[in-house]
Amino acid sequence: MTLNIDHLHVDLDGTGVLRDIGLRVGEGELVCLVGRNGAGKTTTFRSIMGFVRPSRGDIAWKGQSLIGMPTHAIARLGLGYTPEGSDVFGELSVADNIALPTWSRKTESSAGSRTAAAYAVFPVLEKYRARGAMQLSGGERKMVSIARAMALDPQLLLLDEAFEGLSPALLPTISDGLRRILDQGRSILLAESNYYHLPSFAHRIYIIERGEVVFEGTQKQARADPAALKLIDGTG
Repeated sequence: MTLNIDHLHVDLDGTGVLRDIGLRVGEGELVCLVGRNGAGKTTTFRSIMGFVRPSRGDIAWKGQSLIGMPTHAIARLGLGYTPEGSDVFGELSVADNIALPTWSRKTESSAGSRTAAAYAVFPVLEKYRARGAMQLSGGERKMVSIARAMALDPQLLLLDEAFEGLSPALLPTISDGLRRILDQGRSILLAESNYYHLPSFAHRIYIIERGEVVFEGTQKQARADPAALKLIDGTG
């Protein structure tokens, strides 16, 4: 197993935000963490990346505990992260935004091959290489944010609300990009507040409600579970 979260508890300002979270992501898998806004998805991601220190439990990457490690060290182990909001460096071009991780993290892959892999996820970005990032639409900035994380050469990509705020016409473009990431042999953990935006090729979903995972299984199994289905309908 690539990522394994076991009995994770997080307290913020004396309040239990996550309770006994268990979650796993295998090699080459797309795993989705689904829940309404405020359910605990972003806190889970921030805990994985070291921004938040859990009060109990463990987060292991390839058998190595990440608890207590600084964020930059976690990223160097092969975890990429695109936070909710898809921020870009507006003063930089698209090309410089995407190339930036090749300057900050060295891997066995060349900078050229890493940026090529990033553009391969969303080929449309090739024609925007010289354009300032803030001249792009919201959907295009979302693509740049994901492509920039890809240029880190991650083995696991954490995507927080990759479909948020997108027009229905752009949802297939993002889904196609996620499939291309899997085709490159990488894994994805996707947080999403709307179940109906999830790609059909997700390997497994977890439904989180009030800081607790209340369902684990396939999308088909979720739709056949009355309790899960009620929660799913509440996210749409």
